[in-house]
Amino acid sequence: MFELIVLDGGAGRELARMGAPFRQPEWSALALMEGPDFVLRMHERYIAAGADVITTNSYAVVPFHIGAARFAIQGEELADLAGRLARQAALDAGRLVKVAGSLPPACGSYRADLFRPDEARPILQTLVRGLAPHVDHWQAETLSAIEEAELVREVIDSTGGPVRPLWLSFTLEDEANPGGRPRLRSGQAAADAVTAAIRLGAEAVLFNCSQPEVMGDAVSEARKVIEGSGAALRIGVYANAFPPQPKDATANAGLSEIRSDLTPHAYLAFAKAWLQTGASIVGGCCGIGPEHIAVLRQG
Repeated sequence: MFELIVLDGGAGRELARMGAPFRQPEWSALALMEGPDFVLRMHERYIAAGADVITTNSYAVVPFHIGAARFAIQGEELADLAGRLARQAALDAGRLVKVAGSLPPACGSYRADLFRPDEARPILQTLVRGLAPHVDHWQAETLSAIEEAELVREVIDSTGGPVRPLWLSFTLEDEANPGGRPRLRSGQAAADAVTAAIRLGAEAVLFNCSQPEVMGDAVSEARKVIEGSGAALRIGVYANAFPPQPKDATANAGLSEIRSDLTPHAYLAFAKAWLQTGASIVGGCCGIGPEHIAVLRQG
């Protein structure tokens, strides 16, 4: 039986709420460039709320957000800064806090149709080089397709540097499928993604940036696959707090409204169900803030 791990919550909206430099298309990366102290304070807020793991603010350090020219010049430097800020916050925590190195979808969130391995590979290589000295594990997140996970594994193995565990986190279709068989945004079965995570040697398989209502079925599917394989993977969930997105949406292309019903205690009710189903890692994605994480920790 795994002990509970509490993750942090979303970065972009929390930075904006704090008054950090924030605009589209740079999103949360703008704070790295123009107000890194805000990033440090954001990490500190999540640690104070009780997070065991904080995630580097590197999700938006991709050409999609900061532009190809800027990424070519500053990408590795910004990834390094994101790693250093998270590590500083963890070291100052006064307790054990680990740092997850965020590896985002390189070609656009939610859009498996835009994924091109030859375009994504050098982007991920840059992020891995910058983050590697600072992280305790890799957290490839908001993956819409199994192929994205396979490329992450390839890049981590080929880039060199210290060996770190890999956590793979997939994003799901927001509408529940008949029969409780959740699917990735690519249309691939979540169960197949879990099988791929086992094959790729992941330490944990997670589901993120999707509606909390669809996460329970994914946890159940993951548990069945893992138990059937004899593997020892953790299962995790960190859902978002905005309404379902259209099929052609690209995550973070604009600020979505936050659901008023997902109060901290309402979110806790979902998290308790995930834990009872088989998860041992819980946290939050877009729109889930320190107040939610504090209730998760206390609950």
